[in-house]
Parts: sequence; C-alpha cells; structure tokens
Amino acid sequence: MPVIYLSPSTQEFNAYINGGTEEYYMNLVADAMEPYLRSSGIGFVRNTPEMTAASSIVQSNAGAFDLHVSLHSNAAPESLSGQLTGTEVYYNPQNMESLRAAEIISQNLKNVYYNPDRVRTLAASELGEVLQTRAPGVLIEYAYHDNETDAAFIKDNIESLARATVIALTEYFGIPFVEAMEPKEGVVSITADFLNIRQFPSIYADSLARAYNGDPITILGQWEDWYVVDYNGVIGYVMTIYVMPVE
Repeated sequence: MPVIYLSPSTQEFNAYINGGTEEYYMNLVADAMEPYLRSSGIGFVRNTPEMTAASSIVQSNAGAFDLHVSLHSNAAPESLSGQLTGTEVYYNPQNMESLRAAEIISQNLKNVYYNPDRVRTLAASELGEVLQTRAPGVLIEYAYHDNETDAAFIKDNIESLARATVIALTEYFGIPFVEAMEPKEGVVSITADFLNIRQFPSIYADSLARAYNGDPITILGQWEDWYVVDYNGVIGYVMTIYVMPVE
C-alpha cells in the first residue's frame, strides 16, 4: 500500500490577513486529512511544527515514500499584496509522476475552490520540497492568505480541502477513496487455511500477508464488500465476510 510524506507548512511567521498563521491552518488541513488517509489505506509520515522545510526534505529522503505532499497557503509579492487569488499546485518539471500527481490534485481542488478557473498547475523553479525530494514531490498553495476572500475560504473549508486532497491521492495511487471512520477491532473468521491480505480490493490482487482464523485485525475503513485493514502493520484489503467486528 502507498505511503506518503505529509509536510504541512512550518512557516509560523506567515500571518493570515484575518488572523492566525500559515503553519496553524495547514496543520489543521493535515489533521483533517489523517482520518481519510487511514481509512483509505494510505500510510503517512508527517513533519512537525518544530521542523523546517530543509529538515522535512531530509526526513522525507531518509524514507521510502511514494509521494511527498507539501501543504501551504500563498502570499502575493508586496506590490500586489491582497490582490491575488487562486489555488496553485507545483510540480517538478523533470518528474512525470510529480506532474501527474499535481494535475490530479488540481482537478479535484477545482471542485472545492470558489473560482475553478483560478486553480492552476505550475512547474516549480525553486521549491525544495518539490525539486529536492527523492519521492515525486508536489506543493499545494491552497489560496492566498493575504487576500480577505481567499483567507476566509481556507478557514471555512478545512474539511473540504482535506477530503478533496485525499480523494486526489487515492486517484493517483489507483485505490478506492474510503470515507473516514474510527478504526475498530475485528477477528479473522475463516474455515480455510488462511486469509490473504490483498494489495487491492480484488481476489486477483497480490497477497501482502496471510492471516489465520481467530487472529486479531484492525478495520480501518470499508469500500463495498471489502475492509481496509491493518494486520500486524501490513495495510491491505480483505473481504468483509471473513472478518467479524468486535463490539
């Protein structure tokens, strides 16, 4: 199953025109993403507010991630302060997977941003979290925090931005989007020798691990007749008929 490096802004000095900071609100978006990521079977490692962009890159590059996702809000140059609006998703022009991820994210954010024509996909020229990461990198500027309308949009749409971003990630990885739910414990209930934990919700998908009758298993989400499960740290899919939730 895919694993991302999730990197909300660490720029506590970037103030919103209507109060608060970029670091604060981007961490709220990341907080809201986590339940959707977990239920959809996307693993993640996340930076902390004490880190910097540079240390986030180092931590990301020390791991084996499938995508590096950086969350930000924007500010116009001083001469245009407060005048610009829009969502911008940056990609590495030397990496086709970075471009593909950025285009999918942009398309999904058009469903949330109040002016879809102002949602753009742009090649990065200087952004380290796009150009210096070992994993394909994308950096999302959700809106302009020095603009009254855009800053209010971010504050009023934390959940919608998080949900749309995770929908885009599931599309990028080719897995179903699963609505967020609280993880619950279950027990494997089979008569066969073992239960395959599969990479995708299909009986033809590769097996990631084998579980046995009576084994405890954590249910993270449900898509149609399949559970997204965590079995001893292995995230995958099993058919719902083979797992009994523990009340």
